[in-house]
Amino acid sequence: MKKYIVGFLLLLVFITPLYASSQEVIGFSVILGETTHNNENYKNSMLNYFQTKTDKDVSEIPIKIISASEVNMISESITGITYNSKQIFSCAMVDLSYSEDIKVEVDESKVTVVTPQMYANALQSSGIEKGYVVVSSPLVASGEAALAGVLKSYEIAVGMPIPEEAKKASTEELYLGTQLVEETGENPDNIAELFSEVKNQTQEENLQEAREIKIVVLKVANQLNINLTENQAEEVAQSVTNSQKVQDNLTEFKDQLDNVSGQVSSQGLIQDILAQISDFLQWAANYLENLITG
Repeated sequence: MKKYIVGFLLLLVFITPLYASSQEVIGFSVILGETTHNNENYKNSMLNYFQTKTDKDVSEIPIKIISASEVNMISESITGITYNSKQIFSCAMVDLSYSEDIKVEVDESKVTVVTPQMYANALQSSGIEKGYVVVSSPLVASGEAALAGVLKSYEIAVGMPIPEEAKKASTEELYLGTQLVEETGENPDNIAELFSEVKNQTQEENLQEAREIKIVVLKVANQLNINLTENQAEEVAQSVTNSQKVQDNLTEFKDQLDNVSGQVSSQGLIQDILAQISDFLQWAANYLENLITG
């Protein structure tokens, strides 16, 4: 009996470090708005909300903060709006273990304007087309400022910064989209479809000039029965042009995003196997204990 116990303990010694190392979480991050983080009730409500959206233990994840100054670095030059430390409520979670391109989930009870497709379109302008994204807020918010938190979440999950010009293009697109929703009275998803289709056709035809892209904008808007003024069409065309221009600078980030996503998928498979081993070891330990004490 002793030799079996010794063998089991040796197996446990070798397996335990392997299992422990598998628990390190990569490709996952949670960002809280500065205001939310500084309010214990808001902070707990957001962490509890994100926990309902993942099988990972959110309490074990180092929580990062998106500050007003970080939001302003991107948004101020686009909208002229500046935020203070008491105005950053929106929060985000990013999980790169999602294997089917990108999925964006928005807490519609709190985020009232920006839709999942609007976020997905804006993220595409920063080279992001993979992962599971959840956006929420402890208080009702329109959602534009949350993009800065989502982008920071991706930088943390990927382990690499996104070029500033790409973040600016993404933010510009999102703010313009929300502005068009307000000006035209269109459903936000219709505006999101406008941007998505224009970008797709622009890429397919390899268009680079805003005047060429404006023709596509007007054509797609007509197909979607969206009435745009000349100025609005020009703004959309310029936004898509800016998005096109930054894509060449995103190759390194995209490659790293693919690498991390692949690692996370592999890690998930290993964790499933090791979880089964852990269950077996626990059963074996209980069995041996019963033999020894019995």
